[in-house]
Amino acid sequence: MADAATRLATLAEDLLGSPLPVRLRAWDGSEAGPAGDGPVLVIRDRRALRRMVWKPGELGLARAWVAGELDVEGDLYEALDRLSGLIWERDGDGGGLLSAVRDPRVRAAAGRLLRLAGPLPPPKPPAEEARGHGGLHSRRTDRRAISHHYDVGNDFYALVLGPSMVYSCAYWTEDGTLEEAQRHKLDLVARKLALKEGDRLLDVGCGWGSMALHAAREYGARVVGITLSREQAAFARKRIAEEGLTDRIEIRVQDYRDVTDGPFDAISSIGMAEHVGAVRYREYTDLLYGLLKPGGRLLNHQISRRPEPDEEAYHVDPFIDAYVFPDGELAPMGRTLTTLEDAGFEVRDVEAIREHYALTLRRWVANLEADWDRAVRLVSPERARIWRLYMAASAVSFERNRIGVNQFLAVRTPVSGTSGLPLRSREWTE
Repeated sequence: MADAATRLATLAEDLLGSPLPVRLRAWDGSEAGPAGDGPVLVIRDRRALRRMVWKPGELGLARAWVAGELDVEGDLYEALDRLSGLIWERDGDGGGLLSAVRDPRVRAAAGRLLRLAGPLPPPKPPAEEARGHGGLHSRRTDRRAISHHYDVGNDFYALVLGPSMVYSCAYWTEDGTLEEAQRHKLDLVARKLALKEGDRLLDVGCGWGSMALHAAREYGARVVGITLSREQAAFARKRIAEEGLTDRIEIRVQDYRDVTDGPFDAISSIGMAEHVGAVRYREYTDLLYGLLKPGGRLLNHQISRRPEPDEEAYHVDPFIDAYVFPDGELAPMGRTLTTLEDAGFEVRDVEAIREHYALTLRRWVANLEADWDRAVRLVSPERARIWRLYMAASAVSFERNRIGVNQFLAVRTPVSGTSGLPLRSREWTE
């Protein structure tokens, strides 16, 4: 009988109709696929196959990765780049492994895989998998989803993000550092909002307080920052106290639906809208519009996805939903713009910066890999693997234009029609 790697490679090529783009190593030490010094996909335990039989598609692959049964030796980005065309976007028709396994004709081949997979039943999902989170975007489910992602330890986030503690796309120059790029991003937001001494800023989804600190320290703004993460809030309050800015910044553990003390001169929403959900997004934009004074500005910094030919068929990425951002959703850029306009905003500028996020994610992965043993001690081997895969795969997705990130500058333009923006609307750029 052929070795495990050869049998797996043959099965995969039969299913996909094309040769494997990476070398494969199986649990018995056998190898198959292209030779050379490229990345190697390693199946360390045939339990990974059982996961893929019982959960065909991305969730089965994700469970095997998180459990350490599936790994990559060599350049992870190159492996993901090679596999992405095969798994997600084969021949540009939306096909590939993840759609093929949903085809009943193809699934008939599961018997061959099952014989390789070994005895049943399937392994239990890793403990890090979020289950039963609901998807309703109620206050309770949103709190639980945010806690799943953010309350894993501030020390772990500090290791990954670096001293800036900014968990969103940086704004890069050709030869800048991560810290410089994050400072540029915070300042770009402040300049787009035209912050000045005494302005009242609402920072929705304030994270560890970096935007609030920058706005208060550099521009003299008075800031209210809100988050659902108690760990984030505690960390932010400590930073604010250390800088002597408690008289200018208030950090609240509060749902955005419970903010009633407007009006604000400006609102920043940086990486927040992805958590709101399609069912709540119009409500979100309506609330922000109502919290702004006439003439006030909103800066909405948001990840987007490519439009689907059939938008009704859109589904949340199973790996991201189960292990990273439960209930998170991405919308096409056009839908976000339309929703802002429907709420009453005048959208004055949209800046697409997806290449900047790819650079940011690569720096975060480098931080994680450089201090891997400590990261594992701070969280767990499983959660560290989740983050490595999530960030590396996201970097490739930004680079391949599967997802993007955009800054929308919108104004609650008063009846007079005076927007308050300069005639040359890009004067905030350097």
